[in-house]
Amino acid sequence: MNTVTGSATERAYRHTKDAILDRRYAGGELISEGDIASAVGVSRTPVREALLRLESEGLVRLYPKRGALVVPVSPAEIADVVETRRLIETYTAERAARAGEQDRTDLAVRLTGRLEEMRAALDAGPDRPGFMAADRCFHREIVAASGNQILTGLYDSLRDRQLRMMEEGTRTVQRMERNVEEHAVILEAIRAGDPGAARTAVTAHLDTAAELLGVRR
Repeated sequence: MNTVTGSATERAYRHTKDAILDRRYAGGELISEGDIASAVGVSRTPVREALLRLESEGLVRLYPKRGALVVPVSPAEIADVVETRRLIETYTAERAARAGEQDRTDLAVRLTGRLEEMRAALDAGPDRPGFMAADRCFHREIVAASGNQILTGLYDSLRDRQLRMMEEGTRTVQRMERNVEEHAVILEAIRAGDPGAARTAVTAHLDTAAELLGVRR
């Protein structure tokens, strides 16, 4: 793939994925290559390549000569996302808490910065998009600290999927305040080098996420 085509494909991919994740393209909607090409200002070839990539991520289902169906979010997918987050994040939090003192200290500094970003976003109105971005980065710091790029990539994919699962109005100020408190507990468990406490704190936090998404335990 040459640079020009690759750039056009990336633009088509980013536009379409963002529209799916923020629900401008709703679940169950059939979108055409032509509509995407017009919106992005590219030919149909890079759009087709972008849709193939999105199909591999489970976000669309392709129908030749008709377009791409945005795959609706199902209760089973929501439960799967929460379960997989539990597996990844309890494991990496325990691993982070078992790391050497210097590694834990360095990670705690990064996590403190993310927590401060969450608090600042909460105080700013609140700034919900800013809060969500800092929240996501907080967890990603812990997963990435494992050094396992496959787990980190999977975490990114899960958080992308979770974006379109959140119903409007569920992220209240009270929920956000509780979120900050739960993140602080995770941070302190890792800083203290207590793997059991880190697992417990992450589990409790993801119980809150499951509640927000309507997943029964």
